[in-house]
Amino acid sequence: MVRMSAEERRESVIRAATSEFARGGYHGTSTEAIAKRVGVSQPYLFRLFPGKKAIFLAAADRCVDDTIRTFQEASEGLEGEEAVHAMAHAYTEVIAERPELLMLQMQMYVAVAAAEEAGDHEFGEAVRTGWMRLWDTVHLPLGADLNETTTFMAYGMLINCLVSMGFPPEHRVWEGLYTSARLEGRLEK
Repeated sequence: MVRMSAEERRESVIRAATSEFARGGYHGTSTEAIAKRVGVSQPYLFRLFPGKKAIFLAAADRCVDDTIRTFQEASEGLEGEEAVHAMAHAYTEVIAERPELLMLQMQMYVAVAAAEEAGDHEFGEAVRTGWMRLWDTVHLPLGADLNETTTFMAYGMLINCLVSMGFPPEHRVWEGLYTSARLEGRLEK
């Protein structure tokens, strides 16, 4: 039997936490469930991470990193509309193939709202920092155009919400999105 290094275990915890937090949210997920999924004890889990919040923030950071990498790879060497199309297509593929990333994103926003309400600003700061890294990643290929970046991110958040609510692709709610995108030249059909 091959033993994993602490770094490999840490990676397995982040993957497990991504799945668990995506499904149950911050408050609905126990560290016991994460430890069980990884196959380690809770005390070992806390040797890798100081607490549940650190595990959640590591998973959230990885989620943002994965999305940033998706956008960077898709837009490499492209600008403007070509970059918009490439990033949108790549993101659509990612959320279809790895829905836990989309669900974790949504859980991140809920966790921030709940934490801010309770006076805990650490969650918000960490998630907002990640969001700004994501914003900057999109902003540059779009010519550092504020309106283009805002529009791209707004469409992305709407898509996140519609997918999270389970609207199937053929539902009429998508038609307005497709029509708006076609009118702006963002979608060919």
